[in-house]
Amino acid sequence: MAAAAGSKLAQLQSKACEATRFVAKHGGAYHKTLMEKNKHYVVDPPTIQNCQELSKQLFYTRLASLPGRYEAFWKELDSAKLLWKNRSSLKVEDAGVAALFGIELYAWSCLGEVVGRGFTLTGYHV
Repeated sequence: MAAAAGSKLAQLQSKACEATRFVAKHGGAYHKTLMEKNKHYVVDPPTIQNCQELSKQLFYTRLASLPGRYEAFWKELDSAKLLWKNRSSLKVEDAGVAALFGIELYAWSCLGEVVGRGFTLTGYHV
């Protein structure tokens, strides 16, 4: 058991060294290219105070958007209620889209559970 753990550790160390060499060799060029492409997003001067100010602006802007999101949620819910009330006039295409959406939600839920369990597929009750 200890020998297997030791070989895994050696493999991990070699991978980490390889990744470090790659980043040291290519990281500067990547950073320069990335910053050149996105320079219109950078606030001058890039100081800690500006970062803190932008962080506060983002937080309070998102907070200010909550009432609009709340109203949009209730409008969507009302339209879903209306659709359910008039389900006799529902087209097959609409029902198919709704079914596919439900299947997609279920698949994302299953994937989230697998990720939450540490990417293991054992231990599930079938």
